[in-house]
Amino acid sequence: MPPGHRHSHGNTEALLTRGRLGCLLLLKLLMLANVSVSCPSKCRCVADVGLVQCGFPALQEILEDIPQWVQNLSLIGGDVNVLRPETFQRNSSQLGNLTTLILINSSIQAIEALAFQELPSLTTLDLSFNRLATIANDAFDRAGQLEVLKLNQAFQAPAVKPLINPQWTKHLGNLHQLELAGNALQSIPSLVFHLENLEKLNIGNNAMKRMDEETILNLSFKKKLGVYLSPNPFACDCRMTKMFLWLRNSSQSLDAQSLKCYAPSSLNGTDVMALKLEDFKCTNEDLETASYVFFGIVLALIGVIFLMVLYLNRKGMKRWLNNIREACRDQMEGYHYRYEQDSDPRRSNASTGI
Repeated sequence: MPPGHRHSHGNTEALLTRGRLGCLLLLKLLMLANVSVSCPSKCRCVADVGLVQCGFPALQEILEDIPQWVQNLSLIGGDVNVLRPETFQRNSSQLGNLTTLILINSSIQAIEALAFQELPSLTTLDLSFNRLATIANDAFDRAGQLEVLKLNQAFQAPAVKPLINPQWTKHLGNLHQLELAGNALQSIPSLVFHLENLEKLNIGNNAMKRMDEETILNLSFKKKLGVYLSPNPFACDCRMTKMFLWLRNSSQSLDAQSLKCYAPSSLNGTDVMALKLEDFKCTNEDLETASYVFFGIVLALIGVIFLMVLYLNRKGMKRWLNNIREACRDQMEGYHYRYEQDSDPRRSNASTGI
């Protein structure tokens, strides 16, 4: 190749390389400019990972400004109060790419039916640290793609049990992970045993003293389900024996080595798994209480039987009472007659010979 052609070819390649670099730089600048323009105020946006984080937001004020590319939306410390079907509606389009929604400490008190219907790709939902008091049975309708649901310390205490509703299961068939820590629960909600694909359950930091036989049986049927139970105030007495055997023979408790006894006082702070079967004894107080209860039941039965006998023999009792009354009256009349005889002065003088 002639020298002139080589020189011309080299210049062309250099120009092309510079052109490509310039285009890439311009594209990057445009992307950054677009991100900075579309990111709502008081929010942090990271386009590369699809992240938008907002602190203390007014949801409706920022919703229209949330970029379309968002995949992970975190709204912390807001004042949402109620999640409605229109809460996540936008005038332009759905948040079709959103897979993770975090609404922590957002003062949420109620979730209405179809609340998440505008989020078709949502797979992770975190509603922890709220004050939920009402949740519609169909709150998770159109949210069947959910895989992770976090409700840690999310309920107002009196409303916990009725809110964790088995009706949810028909909409959460794809759920793999459920977190219910810190809700003062005394047992594992029945909802858990209806979630066919559930693999992880966090029930720690509640008010569980033990698991009953029915719960243990239900867990044994769900071999793939792993449970986090720590911490809870476990009472290591004879009523916890079956749970202890389950812990020792099953691998479903993912933190069995962390479980500690809260009662009785002699075992307070002791590792549950460090105990032996003979350590689970009923205390004398329990036996004494049971004895008093049994004695009270026996006395109550005796009283009921006595009242029934009186009722069934009411006619005979009435006749018997009448006979007693007549006998008493005859006796009193006899005493009265004698008294009159003794008080007659003529009889008194005759008896003295005057």
